[in-house]
This record gives sequence, C-alpha cells and structure tokens, in this order.
Amino acid sequence: MDIRSLRAFVAVFEEHNITLAAARLFITQPTLSATIKALEEELAVNLFARQARGVEPTEAAHRLYPRAKRLIADTEALTSEFRDHSHCLELVIGIESDIGSRLIASLVSQTLQHRGIRLTLEEGCCGDLRLGCESLRCGDELFLPLLEEEFVLVLPQGHPLTGQETISPTQLGRENWVMCPRHDSQQRLLAILGNQTPAYPQRAASLHLAANMVAAGVGIAWLPRSLCPQACTWGRLQGPSFKRRIGLCYAADALRSPAVTMLLNHFKPMLSVLE
Repeated sequence: MDIRSLRAFVAVFEEHNITLAAARLFITQPTLSATIKALEEELAVNLFARQARGVEPTEAAHRLYPRAKRLIADTEALTSEFRDHSHCLELVIGIESDIGSRLIASLVSQTLQHRGIRLTLEEGCCGDLRLGCESLRCGDELFLPLLEEEFVLVLPQGHPLTGQETISPTQLGRENWVMCPRHDSQQRLLAILGNQTPAYPQRAASLHLAANMVAAGVGIAWLPRSLCPQACTWGRLQGPSFKRRIGLCYAADALRSPAVTMLLNHFKPMLSVLE
C-alpha cells in the first residue's frame, strides 16, 4: 500500500464514480480501476459495490476513509515541512553586547516577516551582518542606519530624582556613579559634568553591564535609552545631547547573499524602524 493508492481510494469514495475520480486525478479510468482492485486485494476486502450509475462505498470503505485522509494529510505536512526548509535562505546576524533587548526583538520580528528566511542570532562581531553602533564598525564595513538613540540619565528604583524630566549636573554632586571608561560617550559625559565629575566611580566594561549595576542600586549611569532596565527610571541630563546611531554593519561581499540583500532592501526605505 502506498499514498497513491490511498489518494485513488479517497477520490472514488468522494466522487462515487470511477470516471469522475479518474478525471480528478488526471489518470485513465482503467488505471484507477486497477489501483482500487490492487488495494482491495491487499486489504482482503471489497471497498466499493458497482452500481449502474457509479459505485457505493462498503462498510469497510467507511472505516478506511478517515484513516486514509489522516495518512494523506500527515504525508503532505511532512513533505511540506522538509520542502520549505530546503528552500529557506539562511541568515546569521551578530548582535553587539550594548544593544537593548527591545531593539533586538524588533529586528527579529521584522526579519521574520520574510517567511523564506531561517534566522540565527549570534553574540558579538560575527555573522552575515550584525546589529551594532556605527562608531564600532570596522573601517571597510558598510553601514545601514536604523535608529538614532539618545543617551539619558538612568536612575535606580526609588531614586529621589525620579520623575524629574531634566536633571542638571549640580544636582548630581553627591551621587554614586557607574561609568564605562572604554566607551566614547563617557568623554562627553565628563565634559557635561564639569566640576561635578565623580572622583571614584564604579566601573563597568560595557554599557549593558553598567545598566545591570544601576538596577542593583550601585549608582546612576548615562546610558542609551533602550538599555534602561525595567525597574529603573530615566531623565535627560541638562547639557548638549548625545546620540548613537544603531544599524546593520556588513562587508561588501555579504551582498552576495540573497538573504542579506532581501533584509537590506526591506530596511533601506526607512529610518527609526526599530523604535
């Protein structure tokens, strides 16, 4: 017994007519009759009683019909699953450490709008292209900007300045700070703070880790808005604004990948698409 025999049986059962079932299956009537006869011999039952104007399913046929339909459906689903995967475009996107989870979720959601893409996320500078800051792209990489994101003053839960939209440096003279000496934004922060610069701040190797330290109540930090932990609040630090550009970094030869080209074409008409 094979799936073709079951399809032939289902067609005859539903049409109640060999000629109509043969036309539905695009086969000849003798071929269909031979297929049904072989199935009956294999099962050792009569499936149809011949009538003057067609055929009438027997009790055995009524028992076989729902099982045959399930087997056909399962076979088609299995075939579709593997066929779909074989035609997927593989895409690997690297994610830099200082990208907020909301931005990552937005990128994933928009990428998977293309149903032909099978996506893999990796940490760090890797993949066919990566989501990261323009300031950290390699010299020979191309960059597609997706979002401009401002830096804000992130405050731990219950901080006295919570709810104040703009905060002046003079209000921060006695604050404990968490800073990221390796990050270029911190030089701008020192210029804004002036004589209110903390002498002995706590340190973090990344903006993401600094956000975790703020959430733990260690101190305040100047961070991209998307990195503000859920339990924390934020306000704008009075002074010159500072923004970073988030986008897709990729080498020129990455354009050989159909998945990369598809994704870039999706994002190119838009700015701030991850907001």
